[in-house]
Amino acid sequence: MTEPHFRPLHSALIIDDHPLFCDALSMTLKAVAGITQIETADRLETALHRLDLTPGFDVVVLDLNLPDVNGLDGLIRLRASLGTVPVVVVSSLADNRVIGAALKAGAAGFVPKHSRREVFRAAFEAVREGRGYVPEGYTPQSDPAAPTTQREDAIARLALLTRQQAKILQLICEGRLNKQIAYDLTIAETTVKAHVTAIMRKLGVQSRTQAVLIVQEASFASLMPENS
Repeated sequence: MTEPHFRPLHSALIIDDHPLFCDALSMTLKAVAGITQIETADRLETALHRLDLTPGFDVVVLDLNLPDVNGLDGLIRLRASLGTVPVVVVSSLADNRVIGAALKAGAAGFVPKHSRREVFRAAFEAVREGRGYVPEGYTPQSDPAAPTTQREDAIARLALLTRQQAKILQLICEGRLNKQIAYDLTIAETTVKAHVTAIMRKLGVQSRTQAVLIVQEASFASLMPENS
């Protein structure tokens, strides 16, 4: 019988812009998951820069609602830069749609933000054993055999982008021109053009406007009820 593959969880990067929650979560992870080395970042860009300097974290814990990203876009960009390192989403928005979309976008697990310690213990034990984790009460919204929804298709397409392409797409969404993107990223304008071509090919679109619509389809806001 094959022994289960256990993933060491000694270090974690928490990405959340609420300092008090970061402190509380750090104490929880040390107590229930045996994680001894914990660093925090309050923005996605800060986290990505930190991962460039020291990529050796065993797990990353992500809040979807950050100041510099639109929820799922942040998760997709993070997954593109992490390789096999698992990302556990810890969010106050535990709606079935949000959980399902986060899993589709590559999250290894999802924990509602104000869960009891036992829930965090179970979630990180699952990650350590190479299993996914969803909170009690979560029910997938659609039959696995059902046709892919527009949102799921958008998430799947965005997940094909490299980290650099995802960053360029974010700047396109902000209305930047190729020349401005080249300046911001300190790369040649011809390199930007090549990336934009690759982005549109991967997304299956013909224009920047269509690319932006793909991002909006997969966005955090699109998961919320219209009156929220």
